[in-house]
Amino acid sequence: MEEYRIRSSVTNMDLNLVDKVAVVTGASKGIGLAITRALVAEGAKVVAGARSITEDLVALSDTGQVLAVAIDLSRSDGPAELVSRVSQFGGLDIVVNNVGALTPRTDGFLNVTDDDWQATLNLTLMAAVRTTRTAIPLLIERGGGNVVTICSVNAYLPDPGVIDYSATKAAVWNLSKSLSKEFGASGLRFNTISPGPVSTALWLGENGVAATIGRSLGVSSDEARTRIIDSGGGFSTGRFTEPEEVADLAILLASGRAGNVTGADFRIDGGLTKDL
Repeated sequence: MEEYRIRSSVTNMDLNLVDKVAVVTGASKGIGLAITRALVAEGAKVVAGARSITEDLVALSDTGQVLAVAIDLSRSDGPAELVSRVSQFGGLDIVVNNVGALTPRTDGFLNVTDDDWQATLNLTLMAAVRTTRTAIPLLIERGGGNVVTICSVNAYLPDPGVIDYSATKAAVWNLSKSLSKEFGASGLRFNTISPGPVSTALWLGENGVAATIGRSLGVSSDEARTRIIDSGGGFSTGRFTEPEEVADLAILLASGRAGNVTGADFRIDGGLTKDL
């Protein structure tokens, strides 16, 4: 991480995000928190939605640039309620669909219930659908805008261990591509980012993916992490992605510096996927 911070601190590209208004879902930790911090650092204002408000979001709220909203985005009315809060900042320019959930299915496909599927679809796909549907008229009112959706390398790498998550992320990717075609003439851009494993609590926490897999295999979480890194031919970089690296890509895509990039997906997986 120290090497990354040094490299990031000497970056001088002006992304022209000062006073832009963004909505970020799943903003309390991990990738969502990193993106919120990056937007704030660029001078943007952020409506940050999360199920619970963490100390990190409270600290960002103290800057005056962040409105932290405690909200359940799995509710059908949750995304629209969140987006409505941009009225405090006078409009909307950027949406980052980040909220989602991953549960390792260590007992196999036959034990993934309808309720399991519904929960994954509701939070990982439908929250993005509902947020984006509410946001598009507001983005058009501003004369254009950007929607960046956090997808997953599992959209490319279907995995029975996360079968519902993989299928849902493929749908998220397809959704973004379709919207880029429908709303391009309205000045809207839609892109996705597909990270591989990221150094967040989702993967490395006490009850994260590595620990869950480790318990199912009878090994430590550290050993499970090593096996994840070595799986499928291994990560070319030999490490997980840092959330700040995903955030840098997200804010670049949300800026005018990527003004003719739309309908695209960007993998950031340390070389995990080996296909073209």
